[in-house]
Amino acid sequence: MGGFFGVASKEHCIEDLFFGTDYHSHLGTRRAGMCVYSREDGFVRAIHNIENSPFRTKFDRDIDEMNGNMGIGSISDFEPQPLVVRSHHDTYSIVTVGRIDNTEELVADIYRSGHMHFLEMIQGEINATELVAALINQCDNLIEGIRYAQEKIKGSMSILLLTSRGIYAARDKVGRTPMVIGKKDGAYCVTFESFAYLNLGYEFCKEMGPGEIDIITPEGCQVLAAPGTKMRLCAFLWVYYGYPTSTYQGLNVEEARHRSGIALAKRDRIRGVLGHPDVVAGVPDSGTAHAIGYANESGIPFSRPFIKYTPTWPRSFMPPSQRVRDFIARMKLIPIRELIEGKSILLIDDSIVRGTQLKDTTGYLFQSGAREVHVRPACPPILFSCKYLNFSRSMSDMDLFTRRVIVKLAGPEADPHAYLDPDKQAYQDMVDMIRRTNGFTSLSYQRLDDMLDAFGIDRELLCTYCWDGRE
Repeated sequence: MGGFFGVASKEHCIEDLFFGTDYHSHLGTRRAGMCVYSREDGFVRAIHNIENSPFRTKFDRDIDEMNGNMGIGSISDFEPQPLVVRSHHDTYSIVTVGRIDNTEELVADIYRSGHMHFLEMIQGEINATELVAALINQCDNLIEGIRYAQEKIKGSMSILLLTSRGIYAARDKVGRTPMVIGKKDGAYCVTFESFAYLNLGYEFCKEMGPGEIDIITPEGCQVLAAPGTKMRLCAFLWVYYGYPTSTYQGLNVEEARHRSGIALAKRDRIRGVLGHPDVVAGVPDSGTAHAIGYANESGIPFSRPFIKYTPTWPRSFMPPSQRVRDFIARMKLIPIRELIEGKSILLIDDSIVRGTQLKDTTGYLFQSGAREVHVRPACPPILFSCKYLNFSRSMSDMDLFTRRVIVKLAGPEADPHAYLDPDKQAYQDMVDMIRRTNGFTSLSYQRLDDMLDAFGIDRELLCTYCWDGRE
């Protein structure tokens, strides 16, 4: 994944840019960068590797040397950015968040058009942000270029583009990722996460629509391309990777998780299994709010039988190596035996993706003396790897735990759509094999209809592809 922040101010903007970008550190663990513009110095850029130290540590010296009233910043798991580009559009700096699934096709088209080379290679791959810039540069003006890039890209792409005139902000064409504008006296900002500007004195101005393109200046925000009518905001934002203090489409992340936990408890009541465990626990951090909602609805006490060691360990889904993901999942959660021994625990995690963390976590509980561990993932089984957002560059369908189980049940040609309906035997067989493989006492997933009802957002506005394969 990745995140971005941009500022256009009548005054020096580097402090706002620095802290606004830093507030996106939960979305990436590998690269970070900032670029500022001033009439005196032009474009000044800094990029650092943040794999072994946090954003603030790497950039604390840069903020003393960078000067400008407009700037953009990025946290990324893959591409070093922002890039600074000189073209017939004049000089600009660019950051992107998204995924390109047809890179080779686009590169071939660009070569045929006369583009000679790409410079920003990463482990033999073309930097996606440079590719977006090359697409933009195919057109006569920036607005046409941004629209052209977003139409040609299979996947999704949101763009911030810093020029001497202002910041062009373009949300991806169906709004799979958020883009919010904030304002205060003498400054406007644009951000992925809505909370990133709160402590900087900004207030909400507007949430951009799908495909909308605005230009942001110190004086205001002007719409250059109106939003489209089709919206597919990623529903996994509320389940996992959105920050608890953020709000998308009017729904706060923490509130959504709390409601989802309530829905899980109500479903267990319908199934007749509510009230059996001694305590309810959530896998921190994103499972915690789900567990509180479940506990409040069920009346079963909430407990924290293990604590996540937060100072150094990143999210376990981000590293590209499975070995590293396994290691992080094992190291970052520390059990409290006194709260576990002899207990029947109902454990809520946000999701089961590869099965890396939850299997280890359940193992910790049994090794620490738990009598039973009942698992309730807060979202439905993930059956399709995301082709719209970069959760992990290594992700494929067979990385998913559910797909490996389906192959064991029905062979490599099995249709995953046959495992969507929780009332069908195929679905129940899949869930039971997942339970047995991981050693859970019981396993019941959140139903998609329950989750979406809990969110209270029109399903037509949400992307649920990873759960139901719906384009």
